[in-house]
Amino acid sequence: MILLRRLLGDVLRRQRQRQGRTLREVSSSARVSLGYLSEVERGQKEASSELLAAICDALDLRMSELLREVSDELALAELAQSAASDTVPSPMRPMLNPVRVPRVTSVTHHPDERVTIKAPSEAVDVVAA
Repeated sequence: MILLRRLLGDVLRRQRQRQGRTLREVSSSARVSLGYLSEVERGQKEASSELLAAICDALDLRMSELLREVSDELALAELAQSAASDTVPSPMRPMLNPVRVPRVTSVTHHPDERVTIKAPSEAVDVVAA
C-alpha cells in the first residue's frame, strides 16, 4: 500500500536537505516541535494543511510545488505497484506479454513546469496490456 504521508515526508526531507538546513532550523522557523517535524518527515504523522503551510513557508517552498512533486512520486509508485501486481498470474486475468521498461531513478522538476525522469541503462520487466 502506498502511504501519502510517507511520500510527503520524503519530499519535505529532500527539500530541507537540498537547502542544507537542519531539522532544528526548520522546526524553529515553522514553529513546530522538532520531534513532530521529524515524525512528519519519516511518514509517521499526518500533517494538517496548516502545518504543511508553515513548513513550506519555513522552506520558502510553494505548497503547489510540494504537492506536485508528491503527486509525481505517487504516480510513479502507483505504476510500479501496478506493474508488480500484473506480473502475478491471476485465474481471472489472461497472461499478458512482458515488455522492457526503464527503471526510474529520479524525477526532477524544472521551473518551466517540465519534468525530467532519469533512468539507468538497465530495464525491468513489466506487463503491458
